[in-house]
Amino acid sequence: MQAAAVKFTKNDLAKYPFLKDAAEYVRSLDLRIEDLASPEFSQILERAKERVEEAILYANVSRKLQNEEVEILSFPTAIMLAAATENSFIKRRYALAEAKQAYNDLKFESREKILAVAKNFQWRIRPMDADEHVAPYEFKLHFTDYLRNTVNLRDKKWKLVNRPLAYGNVYLTRNETARLLSEEVRRSIEKRLEVGELPKLPQKIANIVEMLKTLTLEKVSKTEIEGIPKTVKPEAFPPCITALYEAAKKGHHLPHVARFTLTTFLVNIGMPTENIIDVFRNTSDFNERLTRYQVEHIAGERGSRTRYKPPKCQTLQTHGICTNPTELCRTIRHPLGFYQKYSAQKSRKT
Repeated sequence: MQAAAVKFTKNDLAKYPFLKDAAEYVRSLDLRIEDLASPEFSQILERAKERVEEAILYANVSRKLQNEEVEILSFPTAIMLAAATENSFIKRRYALAEAKQAYNDLKFESREKILAVAKNFQWRIRPMDADEHVAPYEFKLHFTDYLRNTVNLRDKKWKLVNRPLAYGNVYLTRNETARLLSEEVRRSIEKRLEVGELPKLPQKIANIVEMLKTLTLEKVSKTEIEGIPKTVKPEAFPPCITALYEAAKKGHHLPHVARFTLTTFLVNIGMPTENIIDVFRNTSDFNERLTRYQVEHIAGERGSRTRYKPPKCQTLQTHGICTNPTELCRTIRHPLGFYQKYSAQKSRKT
């Protein structure tokens, strides 16, 4: 006997505004772009601007569920603002930020709610049968839906060969299901942001779009805007990071600032959490639960939801972490700048 289908509440639509039910609700109001520039809708426009600002600055979008109507309507408005910037960094960042928050919410939802959200995307997913008892797995997802949403996940645990698979279904934990749903959300929002041509915007909205572009140029580093290479390249590590990386792998004790520097660097170049944890596994005081918490906190997946950056080179010099600087070191001010510049130079030569 099948369980009754979950009906999304207005609170659900505010929390997950990318759902089809939310889009239908917005359509039913028949709002026009011109309406959003009027004083009557100022709260919605302000919240939409705030959503994109949060994404730009913190790679996260908070949830303000006390006013469900504003939260629901501000999502498509924020999509419009991000799209209107015609800035690929802002668009990618906004999609990622909404997806991250969706993950943070979904992993604490009931099994029934997760299934309802998954079926919103036409996933072929089912709960594990009661007689299967394959702890800790709770869901079975068809392998084609699984593969579609693991394309950008680099951790080896996501490779299909490493997954429990039976009758074309991949077994997933609740947390893993939430993570794959966040990938679906990210791609869905990115698709919505690729609009052909926007209509002429009212001046009030056009001004906000310009402000968001200026904010990005002022507050986001050129390295981050241009992007870090997707494949982790240890040969592109600056000398200081190479020294810390090798020391950690050998189990040497690292002082707090050195450990923070190495972890933030690895997080920001896209090394998967599991791989970062493995870097510290040989240290004498290794605690997997605590290390995981610290890495996820630095990555913005816990606590303040802020992704931390490594200290600048000048700060590393002050703490005695800057070692064996090269000629390239003298042309940059930040470890991530070294990584990107070295990678770019190697790419041009190949």
